[in-house]
Amino acid sequence: MHDRTNCRRDAGSTLAAEGAQLVCHRASEWTMIHKASNDPRMKVAPHPTLTEFYSAPVERACFVNDLFDRAARDYDWMSGAMSFGTDRLYRRRALQQAGLKPGMRVLDVATGTGLVAQAALDSGIPQVDVIGLDASRGMLEVNRKHRTLQLIQGLGEALPFRDSSFDFVIMGYALRHVNDLAALFAEFDRVLRKPGQVLILEISRPSSRLGIVAMRFYMRKLLPFLARFARRSQETAGLMRYYWATIAECVPPASILAALSGAGFQPVERKTHVGILSEYLAMKR
Repeated sequence: MHDRTNCRRDAGSTLAAEGAQLVCHRASEWTMIHKASNDPRMKVAPHPTLTEFYSAPVERACFVNDLFDRAARDYDWMSGAMSFGTDRLYRRRALQQAGLKPGMRVLDVATGTGLVAQAALDSGIPQVDVIGLDASRGMLEVNRKHRTLQLIQGLGEALPFRDSSFDFVIMGYALRHVNDLAALFAEFDRVLRKPGQVLILEISRPSSRLGIVAMRFYMRKLLPFLARFARRSQETAGLMRYYWATIAECVPPASILAALSGAGFQPVERKTHVGILSEYLAMKR
């Protein structure tokens, strides 16, 4: 289980949400890096404080990290259950249609158990050209069991890479779990070369009332029940309930596109599939 003391706001913290010092060290099979960000731009939170799960914004990062640490072993099962088994094909198709191709150096932000990174590998990107970053040690441990990649424990809002290091930045279904969209997108812009591209895959709130009711039932009731019954996992059931809360309360797509534009990306666009799957594409020219 994740040690919550790792998230304290002090000089020894590597996972503090804001203001931490840079700490670099090797941890068995991956590198853990976090650095402070001094970006002065206005913060854009992906959703309001979700007091059902944590009482104050400062507690969010530790709560989310601990939640994913504990649910990591069931995350791939959860992804398949949420998508009725279509998730792997969809991710690969989305990356290829966005223009991912061999020869590009790829950063997978919030790589988790490596499902998006695997889609990049399946698209012909060599392992040496894919780097995965995630805040959750538990997710990275599962990732490491399935593939050999350079994995880094850190935060998307403070990427531990030099300027102009990548051709393609991917983020899959994790936009709702960051602290600040403006800082995140500024970091994407900083580490991308010219020309460079961002692809963000997300689940968006349905536009119809009936769609909201159906999705809420599926994610708050049915999937948690299946997680407890099929996987014997209270942790995964809890993650599903949190997932729905972040989807229901997430800022609208227009705000995400505006934050991408504010970071300097042009053009930016959003494509949708079946009403709830969003693909945000942004170019650095």
